[in-house]
Amino acid sequence: MGRWLKPDVYPLIAAMSFVTGLCTFQLTRNVFMNPDVRVNKNNRQSAVLENATEGERYSQHAFRRFLATQRPEVFPAANRFFAGPATVAKSDPRD
Repeated sequence: MGRWLKPDVYPLIAAMSFVTGLCTFQLTRNVFMNPDVRVNKNNRQSAVLENATEGERYSQHAFRRFLATQRPEVFPAANRFFAGPATVAKSDPRD
């Protein structure tokens, strides 16, 4: 890059690039997929849209459906290790 950019700044640039990418993704997703955003003129003319299925599809996206099937644990293996065999539920299919 050059002498004016110090290596100490690289982590800051990486973090800001990541956050900018997340913001761009979310704004793009909202503009193109959110049922409340009306870009088309035909949809803007109607006061209330009958789009319950579109709203359901927007709010229950694939990542949320995946998370609904997972147990709410950050480190399940570490939790089972430190909890011991007496406290682990026997009905857990992952054991």
